[in-house]
Amino acid sequence: MFKGALKIVRECANLRAGENVLIVTDPERYSSALMVAAAARAIGVEPVIASMSPNQLDGQEPHPLVAQLMTSGKVDVLFMMVTRSIGHSRAAIEAVRKGARSLSMTKFEEEQFYRGGLLADFEAQKPQCDAMASKLTQARVARLTSRAGTDITFNLEGRNGNSHSGIVREPGDVTALVHIEANISPVEGVSEGRIVVDGSIPNFDIGVIHQPIELIVEKGNVVSISGGPQAERLRKILARNEGEGIYNIAQLAVGLNPECVAFNGQFSNEHGVYGSCHIGIGTSETIGGSVRADLHFDVMLQAPTLTLDGVDVVKNGEVLV
Repeated sequence: MFKGALKIVRECANLRAGENVLIVTDPERYSSALMVAAAARAIGVEPVIASMSPNQLDGQEPHPLVAQLMTSGKVDVLFMMVTRSIGHSRAAIEAVRKGARSLSMTKFEEEQFYRGGLLADFEAQKPQCDAMASKLTQARVARLTSRAGTDITFNLEGRNGNSHSGIVREPGDVTALVHIEANISPVEGVSEGRIVVDGSIPNFDIGVIHQPIELIVEKGNVVSISGGPQAERLRKILARNEGEGIYNIAQLAVGLNPECVAFNGQFSNEHGVYGSCHIGIGTSETIGGSVRADLHFDVMLQAPTLTLDGVDVVKNGEVLV
């Protein structure tokens, strides 16, 4: 575990002596946070740990006092090791705007320090992640299909792709561990089609999908959800929390971590499964969109085909970039 924590602070966060480190956590992730704190101390940095109760849903704001610390302008490196993601919060946006290097580590489990995605060579994978983000930036139209029945189109014109390579080097850099993903926020109100979720939904404790969930998208919003018990759980959770933007198609992403080989229920593993794609729903302003919602969640697809302006960049789960 400690070896993995050292890799996180040295290679991923590029932590340097004299920097201010804030670790935001909660009781469920506190032991993992302590391990990262110990690694920071081992290289001469004394971190501050701020613990709060987990939020109800992914994408909500942290506790106000924690938000004050995050947005103080004095944080060089921000670790968000929480049970419910705060990476899409306005506090996280402001921390980055004020120069923090940000690493989201939602639901990071102790075994992930020594097994799975953290074993990746992040430096070696960065060029591919950067290249995929560049392809997304250059594209005007994306089409995502799958053998399971997904067929949805997105307008990407004027939007910039984001490379979340697992490495942050400069003030304002953002990533998530152990993802390795390239993503983009499509133009709002335009996406149209059908999403068949056959991989995972790491949010809302839904996990690996046992019976495909069908989402119908019209004018950039999910308008219907159908399938088995997991679909019904998703539908009920969203119905209880309805608010502006929660059905917005917020994100298109490609998983690029070769050490994430299959969906297993772990939050960060699911985002990084190599050759998978996922669609984010809800808040988009953290990744280049304009929608602020009370939540953000992701739906993962197995072995999809992603076509940008008529050219395949992922073909049945094979990455072609």
